[in-house]
Amino acid sequence: MLFCLDTHCHLDAPELAPDLDAVRQQARAAGVGHCVLPAVQVSHFEAVRALAHRHGDSYALGIHPLYTAPATGADVDQLAVALQAARDDPRLVAVGEIGLDGFVPGLDMAHQQTLYRAQLQLARQHGLPVILHVRRSADLVLAGLRAVGGGRGARWRGIAHAFNGSAQQAQAFIDLGFKLGFGGALTFDRALQLRRLAAELPLSALVLETDAPDIPPHWLYRPAAERAAGQPQGRNTPGELPRIAQVLADLRGLPLAAVLQATTRNACEALPKLGALLPAEVRASLAAKAEAETPAEAMLTGRAEGAA
Repeated sequence: MLFCLDTHCHLDAPELAPDLDAVRQQARAAGVGHCVLPAVQVSHFEAVRALAHRHGDSYALGIHPLYTAPATGADVDQLAVALQAARDDPRLVAVGEIGLDGFVPGLDMAHQQTLYRAQLQLARQHGLPVILHVRRSADLVLAGLRAVGGGRGARWRGIAHAFNGSAQQAQAFIDLGFKLGFGGALTFDRALQLRRLAAELPLSALVLETDAPDIPPHWLYRPAAERAAGQPQGRNTPGELPRIAQVLADLRGLPLAAVLQATTRNACEALPKLGALLPAEVRASLAAKAEAETPAEAMLTGRAEGAA
């Protein structure tokens, strides 16, 4: 069975609550051996931690930009306390989901930026990667990374989740040390720029995600008119990841196994504590592949020295 790693999945969402254990079991049966569960607000911290331990997954702690309106400096203080308390927890792999949202109306961007940069500071203090929300905000998110990291040459680790920016913005995140998260959005034929990026960016820059229950792939999506006519939206779960991965493999003209192995390896580079949590046979396979990789293969994946 092929091994898939979902780098962004909200298992604590109410849409998945009625049959959560079955959802996770079905995903595992489909090959999704590990999920990363980012928190979205302080009140969710314990839930994602408990779920990660219950299902053998991992988690991140942070304040999502869509939840910043009621948040204050006290919430950042609680995040600091939670990160300190979990400093020895091997399943805490990042600070996230944090970032900026320029799409949803009514959000105070200045307030978002204050909380975002404070959380970046905490990530730096604790030596943790970050999982970024970047929606119509890529340049501002990049500016925050450079400011907190110490300038344009600052290096980070982490994932720009649900990436949907330009090629230039993609390269800027890659240059800072980030991987780019691709999920259900790339399955839509009309997502021309996103699909082009998924096909042309270095494979070493990509990781897979579902963002379940959000961002359903095209086979689950129902337009507003159909929903109004009574057709329910399909529920996105981590079990959709292998099919999303196949779309990425087809776009790149690669075998599915090669894409899954590369994106798993990329995820472990983005979130270094992940590696120790994966099954021993997966770790061994990744190590063997890295050792045996030829210069030509390294160029193909974008891992060669000096590659884009």
